[in-house]
Amino acid sequence: MSAKNLGMLGLNILGIVVVLFLMFLLSSKKKNINFKKVALALAIQFVIAFILLKFEPGRQMIMAVSNFVTEVINCGSAGLQFVFGTLADPKAPTGMVFCITVLGNIVFLSALVALLYYLGILSFVVKWIGKGIGAIMGTTEVESFVAVANMFLGHTDSPVLVSKYLNKMTESEIMLVLISGMGSMSASILGGYHELGIPMSNLLIASTLVPFGSILISKIILPQTEKVYEIEDVKMDNKGDNNNIIEAISEGAMTGMQMALAIGASLIAVISLVTMVNKGLNALCGTSLEEIFSWVFAPIGYLMGFDWDTALKEGGLLGSKLVLNEFVAFDQLGQMIKELDPRTAMMMSVSLAGFANFASMGICVSGIAVLCPEKKEVLSRLVLKSMIGGFAVSVLSAMICGVVLLF
Repeated sequence: MSAKNLGMLGLNILGIVVVLFLMFLLSSKKKNINFKKVALALAIQFVIAFILLKFEPGRQMIMAVSNFVTEVINCGSAGLQFVFGTLADPKAPTGMVFCITVLGNIVFLSALVALLYYLGILSFVVKWIGKGIGAIMGTTEVESFVAVANMFLGHTDSPVLVSKYLNKMTESEIMLVLISGMGSMSASILGGYHELGIPMSNLLIASTLVPFGSILISKIILPQTEKVYEIEDVKMDNKGDNNNIIEAISEGAMTGMQMALAIGASLIAVISLVTMVNKGLNALCGTSLEEIFSWVFAPIGYLMGFDWDTALKEGGLLGSKLVLNEFVAFDQLGQMIKELDPRTAMMMSVSLAGFANFASMGICVSGIAVLCPEKKEVLSRLVLKSMIGGFAVSVLSAMICGVVLLF
């Protein structure tokens, strides 16, 4: 290993230690932290990263899955072109129309996820992976299932799987539900990120690291000290209020439309407000929000082993993700990703993967409280720490990938 790589490795390892130490400082029950469980979760993350990034069969598997997912996502263009014509064709003279090409495909993917959900395919996968993770980590079935479900569903969709058990969950279990949601991505919008130029393989690797990363961070911030309500065989609700497949697909499409409209409205408001604030900042002191974010979050980029200029870019991206949203950050990354080396591109992609931003706090509290109103006070009290924890899940995953890629 070259001297440069050794220096990057040292910074990466220091970065992992710093992230874990900051989570320790955030913990309200430091004496109850199970450090063996934390170390086990961290070790498993390294193993998963090694298998997917360095072990040839694992690399081939992730590329095969990436190609398959990309092909499935591309099927959505048929419906978009039927409805919108050449406006849905990025190669047409109009170029890529964001609200159609990126947001429009969310409708198709949401319908597909709803179909897999209704058929019980998603719940089957979630159940058995969750049982395996629970057996390894000693987590309860309910929290294990939600942590795994967040590899596929959104931060307010995955708790629906176990909605009837939410009122019996301890605060530590609720924290894991929140952190896994904040640190994850929904399969319904992976296509949107990919259309912005983010490699699908990077997004899938980030999703794969979510369950153990969420367990690791949540059990540092809020260890299990309450008596756990034992559930021998968790039954997940995958039918919901749907009577048949057609109804499930229709509801999924409507949910996707609402999601696309919400994202579009949010982006219009956020980008316009940022432009207004930047005009004011430029007039007052010759700077912008992006520059401020760059300097505030650059130390995280530096601890990823980046040179200072690249660390400033990463700082700007992380700031955009946390204060604005991940779509804004991924759009910025998509414009520069071709200029980056593979390791840097991978780490930046993984570090931005997740819903952890200020707006998501309100979405989480209101979305989950609908399922379990009696937990609203607990959700409100834990949500800020969970947002920070979800942010840390993505950053930690990126640093772990960075260490593995140096060998």
